[in-house]
Amino acid sequence: MPAAPRVAIGGFMLESNCHAPVATEAEFRAAVYAEGEDILADLARPAPRMPATLWGFWKAMNEAGDWVPVPLVMTSAGASGSAEQGFFDRTVDAMCRRLQAALPVDAVFLSQHGAAIATVEPDPDGVVFQRIRAVVGPDVPIVATLDLHANLSRRMVAEPDALVVYRRNPHVDMAERGADCARILHRMLGGMRTAKAYAKLPLIPPSVTQNTSEGPYADIIRYAEGLIGGDVVNVSVASGFTSGDTPKAGMSVIVTTAGDPALADRIARDVATRAWADRARYVPKLTPLAEATRLALAVGRDSKLPPLLFADVADNPGGGGRGNTMWILEAFHQAGVEGCTVGIVNDPELAAEAHALGAGARFRARFNRSETQAFSRPFEADAEVMATADGTVVGRRGMLAGRTQKLGPSARLRLGGIDVVVVSVRNQLLDPAQIEQVGVDLARVRSLVVKSRGHFRAGFDERFPVDRIVEVDVPGLTTPVLAKAGLVNVPRPIFPLDAEVGWAPPASLVV
Repeated sequence: MPAAPRVAIGGFMLESNCHAPVATEAEFRAAVYAEGEDILADLARPAPRMPATLWGFWKAMNEAGDWVPVPLVMTSAGASGSAEQGFFDRTVDAMCRRLQAALPVDAVFLSQHGAAIATVEPDPDGVVFQRIRAVVGPDVPIVATLDLHANLSRRMVAEPDALVVYRRNPHVDMAERGADCARILHRMLGGMRTAKAYAKLPLIPPSVTQNTSEGPYADIIRYAEGLIGGDVVNVSVASGFTSGDTPKAGMSVIVTTAGDPALADRIARDVATRAWADRARYVPKLTPLAEATRLALAVGRDSKLPPLLFADVADNPGGGGRGNTMWILEAFHQAGVEGCTVGIVNDPELAAEAHALGAGARFRARFNRSETQAFSRPFEADAEVMATADGTVVGRRGMLAGRTQKLGPSARLRLGGIDVVVVSVRNQLLDPAQIEQVGVDLARVRSLVVKSRGHFRAGFDERFPVDRIVEVDVPGLTTPVLAKAGLVNVPRPIFPLDAEVGWAPPASLVV
């Protein structure tokens, strides 16, 4: 009987917004950081903190038969600024030391994001793949997951044997894509060798055009999915991360086949050409703040109108936003909006003050009292502490379902007719549990303002279907209006920043 395969697992996950503050070691450790056996202990918990991609891979490998997981390092800071170079270097060194000590291994699985930047290194994901490949050599299979917002380099495609990109936005399929990697890996352990083709388009789809329930990106994803099967091992379309401001920016197509480079080239060429032909549909349609305020006033006054969700897409912590801009809250408060909940606002000082005062206390709430980011201007108003909580939640819907998240000391403050949920650890609002922890009853909420770009759609769709979602045009680090995004490092010309852009696939797309 052959020995159970030894598979190294780990990853470094970060989505870097170049205009956001540096992602420090403390930020990574406060979010997700584990080494060695601590990774396996977390994966075995009922509600793990490890990325769902890693959990999905681990679960699928367990179901497929005996194997020996070799845990390296797994860390993730979600979305923030560029990674602190020293921390990134130390993390990759630790991954490689553990891998070297564990040799021989039969394969490697890495849970990556794909849109990381470091303060010095412009391609951290490529470095991870290259360093791991140098340890295991050319014949050991390396498979990896990537976020669909990945900004790919050729090195990122060349080093691993297979890359599997999420297909759903919101990313409710992360565990499924990890399981896909397990299935691909089993085929490789059985002798299959892959061939890959890669196309990069001069197209940056604005963030609010990247949903996969409807629209141009949904159409190309569905088409690509329909091509998978048999010798077509995987077809992925990475939309890219608009706030990355990197030379790697642009939609990417990656095709993996069972050793057939001509087939990979043909499919990548087909998918990329279709996506490029549809580029004119990637134009955001946002609602001005004044109109959003009018709508919020109306639903607050008339219970017969359906409730509305207002997405603060320009201050999305899931894209590096600070989660604390005041444009919508201030406008709604000044207008006298009723029945509104705003969340989740990142303000550790205000949350700590509310905890110290306790439920029932009335005080002058000062938001962003120590914040230095230009968009996060101060705002203050009379408030009452309605409830406090420790911020530990287990998600119940969408991307966070069944997983533990720690938001730190949290509070619900009432400012006139508006409840504001304040947390201490920056995160986007994507699951009702994040605001229910402080007593928010969604059935009574007439308008909900979410600090999120789109992942909230999978968590709040029962209460707010697509026709009740209003994407608001306000300033912020994650604005989908690319002309306002301060992009200086993306390759030019590129659509939609430039109207006149030409593209044709090169003679060969094989990597």
